[in-house]
Amino acid sequence: MSIDVGNIVEGKVTGITNFGAFVELANGKTGLVHISEVADAYVKDINDYLKQEDTVKVKVINATEGKIGLSIKQANPKPATDQNQHHRQQTRGKRKPPNPLDFEDRLTRFMKDSDERQQALKKSIDSKRGGRGAR
Repeated sequence: MSIDVGNIVEGKVTGITNFGAFVELANGKTGLVHISEVADAYVKDINDYLKQEDTVKVKVINATEGKIGLSIKQANPKPATDQNQHHRQQTRGKRKPPNPLDFEDRLTRFMKDSDERQQALKKSIDSKRGGRGAR
């Protein structure tokens, strides 16, 4: 069995580190599954997901200079219906982006409010000083 990028193969976990797991493939070569490629969820401790001597299905994501990069989460993709449902849950309750046509209206309203606040601030400061020119 050849190790080409994109192939899905089985292997045995031979070592676990804090940054990933080493997996021995069928042809005797060893590749690394980075901790970010173990599961779809955040992986704080890889030992929660993998144990030494586990047999896992992995996808070859890169193979350069004798180093083989592997992914468990890409070898076991989620069904499309789950992804669509997850997307709907993420977007539920969020506001729609503003209509670009009413940008001018919003800018005009902002300028008007800003001018009113500046005038109110100036009156407040003048009254604390005793009015215009007063000592």
